[in-house]
Amino acid sequence: MLNFREYLTEAPGKNLHLEHIEDEILNNGIEGGRAAIRFIQSLRNMLAGESKSKVNMTVKWDGAPAVFAGTDPSDGKFFVAKKSVFNKNPILYKEKSDIDVGGYLGELFKVALVEFSKLGIKGVIQGDLLYLKSTLGGDIPNHWTFQPNTIVYAIPKDSEIGKKIKKSKIGIVWHTTYTGDSLEEMTASFGMTQPLKKVSSVWHTDAEYKDLSGTVKFTAAETVAVSKDLSEAGKVFHGINSKMIDQWGTLQETLPASAQWKTYQNSLIRGGTTSNPRMMIANYFKFVHEAFLKITETKKTEKSKKQWTQRKEQFFKELRRHTSNMVAVSTFMMNIVEAKNKILKKLNSIKQLGMSTFIKTKNGYKVTSPEGYVVADSSQRAVKLVDRLEFSFNNFTAIKNWDK
Repeated sequence: MLNFREYLTEAPGKNLHLEHIEDEILNNGIEGGRAAIRFIQSLRNMLAGESKSKVNMTVKWDGAPAVFAGTDPSDGKFFVAKKSVFNKNPILYKEKSDIDVGGYLGELFKVALVEFSKLGIKGVIQGDLLYLKSTLGGDIPNHWTFQPNTIVYAIPKDSEIGKKIKKSKIGIVWHTTYTGDSLEEMTASFGMTQPLKKVSSVWHTDAEYKDLSGTVKFTAAETVAVSKDLSEAGKVFHGINSKMIDQWGTLQETLPASAQWKTYQNSLIRGGTTSNPRMMIANYFKFVHEAFLKITETKKTEKSKKQWTQRKEQFFKELRRHTSNMVAVSTFMMNIVEAKNKILKKLNSIKQLGMSTFIKTKNGYKVTSPEGYVVADSSQRAVKLVDRLEFSFNNFTAIKNWDK
């Protein structure tokens, strides 16, 4: 079992990219598959009340844009910044005159520069903006609403948090801490590892999952259902050829992006469709064929067209070697998704901080789940749990306040 006692600390790199739990086997082969199983086991045990140590889990807020704030080690000055903070030549806003963007972003960083400097931030922290006072809405009766991206968040005005939001000028959720002697060499830790000052002009929270009711717990039947999914995943997992899955990953890197498996997988998710693993693999061959055909049609010379046709035939020959193994991998992933969705359903039964979540449609507001969750272990591995079909559908159909 995974030891969740220690939170993920000093993970190398910046702008940490999280992968879906079911994709771990594609990203890291057999070890990734084992990790996915262990994550699900630990979450099941936590929800069943059988875990001996705390599972470190954070909520994925649908905030935007990403904002960095803290102290520049080179001169000790406070700054706010966009994602370029860790570039070789970072763009840091230390004075209002440094802010080189206009409109909404300009307003955002001017407010953030003044207000976040009051929080007593040590090192550098990263968060996702939730709102400026000027963007707060009230079109859901008796609620403050804000829509930083796809999801609309609503909180009762007469709640404790609602009263704090009324007094604030800006709202943000912090989720990552950076430490180091220089911006270029900083390392990241998931979560907030320092207390921040409370000031009325800033409503801020961390992303830690909070079961304020203390009632999120699996029933015996729910525990059995997830265990069954894990059992099915385990049976399939033992039949997966580890060398073949590694070769598959290498093969995918040689394919044009438009023909890669993850591109195909995302197209299914965007379309809201799923199929059995054998059908998925069969349709993937059609997907690759069409991708190569489109590329070939753009070539102007017969020689180039012929080269791409031959290249496709060579790839097809290699792809066929992986058919049975990829059916097994896809089956394993589907079992993990089944277990994940049961866990998400239980986690979503508790409203974080008393907030409700909606998407805005042409027919009004529609209730939706939070974006998802991030789970981290002590071995510097973290994955995200997201209902990809629901969130992708929402992302493509929801009415947004502005384009990203």
